[in-house]
Amino acid sequence: MNVYDFDNTIYDGDSTFDFYIFSLKRHKKILLTFPSLLKSALKFYLFKKGTKTEFKQIMYRFLRYVNYPEDLEDFWKAHKKNIKKWYLNQQKDDDVIISASPVFLLKPICDELEIKNLFASIVDKNTGKYTGENCHGKEKVRVFKTAFKNTQIDEFYSDSKSDTPLAEISNKAFLVYGNEIKPWKI
Repeated sequence: MNVYDFDNTIYDGDSTFDFYIFSLKRHKKILLTFPSLLKSALKFYLFKKGTKTEFKQIMYRFLRYVNYPEDLEDFWKAHKKNIKKWYLNQQKDDDVIISASPVFLLKPICDELEIKNLFASIVDKNTGKYTGENCHGKEKVRVFKTAFKNTQIDEFYSDSKSDTPLAEISNKAFLVYGNEIKPWKI
């Protein structure tokens, strides 16, 4: 079984950021959320206060202006091209995607690609509120072990050292830099 991070790993870019920009172009009212987003970003990234989940919940306030399901469908029509060719060439039936991005955002493209195993942050698509933890770092290991018990990860792919906990429980791990894939030295 191979496990993949999504953003900047099999997807060229950050899908959440791309969906934010896509939505902003369609719904100018999203600009009303910018002051709280800026304040939250400064608090979290500059002053190191609060959690990433708290920051993201404020960022996700833009979701209240999105039209579902049409905006999500149109987003993936325009951004499916961002799925990297190397992944499509090696995709297997039992692949697992584990991402900090929201389930509601990734599910449509995973369904289209016939990826059956998706684990990501559970975020309400209308309010931006989390149910549970941001699926990041050690939380990804907990999620994987809950779903697959004693199953061994054959190969793990990620663009981020924050995924070291998953890399450590994999037979082989790889860091992805664009389309370049290098063995992960843990």
